[in-house]
Amino acid sequence: MTRKLFGTDGVRGKANSHPMTAELALRLGAAAGRHFRKLGQNDHRVVIGKDTRLSGYMIENALTAGLTSTGMNVLLLGPVPTPAVGFLTRSMRADLGIMISASHNPASDNGIKFFGPDGFKLSDEAESQIEAIMEGVIEPAQPQNIGRAKRIEDGLGRYVEYAKTTFPGRGLLSGMKVVVDCANGAAYRAAPEVLWELGATVIPVGVSPNGFNINENCGSTHTEAAEAAVVAHGADLGICLDGDADRVLIIDQNGEVADGDQIMALFAARWAAEGRLRGGALVATVMSNLGLERFLEGHGLKLERTKVGDRYVVERMRQGGFNLGGEQSGHIVMTDHVTTGDGLIAGLQFVAAMVETGKSASELARQFAPVPQQLRNLRFGAGREPLAAGAVKAVIAEAEARLAGHGRLVIRKSGTEPLIRVMGEADDAVLLGEVLDGIVAAIQTAAPAE
Repeated sequence: MTRKLFGTDGVRGKANSHPMTAELALRLGAAAGRHFRKLGQNDHRVVIGKDTRLSGYMIENALTAGLTSTGMNVLLLGPVPTPAVGFLTRSMRADLGIMISASHNPASDNGIKFFGPDGFKLSDEAESQIEAIMEGVIEPAQPQNIGRAKRIEDGLGRYVEYAKTTFPGRGLLSGMKVVVDCANGAAYRAAPEVLWELGATVIPVGVSPNGFNINENCGSTHTEAAEAAVVAHGADLGICLDGDADRVLIIDQNGEVADGDQIMALFAARWAAEGRLRGGALVATVMSNLGLERFLEGHGLKLERTKVGDRYVVERMRQGGFNLGGEQSGHIVMTDHVTTGDGLIAGLQFVAAMVETGKSASELARQFAPVPQQLRNLRFGAGREPLAAGAVKAVIAEAEARLAGHGRLVIRKSGTEPLIRVMGEADDAVLLGEVLDGIVAAIQTAAPAE
């Protein structure tokens, strides 16, 4: 079944515009409630978390109305990281978990992500089934079976305590100075608290959300503030999260940034040496750098690639029995600990590597030399399909022939925006620029932006 509403990571759009309206959120909540009541339990419950966007209040209330109308009892967590929702869905024996967030997008956007009772994100099939229910008549619960809503005051505390258990040893961060940038988002309380309780001196950045400043000049998409804070305070490292804290980038003591590929390379090599990397492989997307693949091959390990989206990484991990995966953007999934990307827990694992090896962040944050990589994002007009144009196909075929054996291309349509993402990498940066320029020109000619 083709999905019309769900994209690569739930439902997402501009707040108060389709599909992120109160009306649609209410109906989506009712459909999800009706779908999960099929489980046949007497006490149906759903946990809902959110980030710090102003529109989160509106969507939270609308979802609650829809869910309770079909007999679901709603447990409201307030602002918590996305991975906390996955953790608490399973911990609280809920039928469903929902995170209200547009992740790294600006405050004007919002989104709705669903987690199943096992704490993992829903499959494409389950999302399609919910869409099908929305298109029909949604049967409400009888008056005596309408659900209740309750605020859970200790949800964040439960996650904080769990996050600390993933760090090996006690009090090992004493004397370590850490900058943590919470992007004015969902981890603005949790991340500094965890690091402080583990003994670090914490320099917080992006911890003053006002409903409008999430991801604004801070966080993993804008690391400049954290880079400056690390250097200014003489910190040992910086941990940069995004708005819902499912991504992380590391800033070394010199203010240099390490992306998800470098972090995954470090973890994969260490885990393999310790005999705890299951399947002898790392799972990453087609966007991960060719240098990562070569690094893994040099350690006798494999790189399993998936299409873009951390949920597809997790699906492949579960299918193959792997326990480490993620994305170049900073989603790091460690299924020994969490069910989805967790920026804070991944950051803790990086700090643990520093403590255990005695090495600096800069020594650990550059595991391989990246192959030159370029990404071009091209907007296109509504209703157009530029990748279907014959002229575009011909230019792409020619580019692939020129790069054969020396690089690769990944060209895809965004699942959340009217964008064509053109990524290429090659040992020869000049050649790479030439082929990408040709592809970009062909796409812009076939489907100019409005």
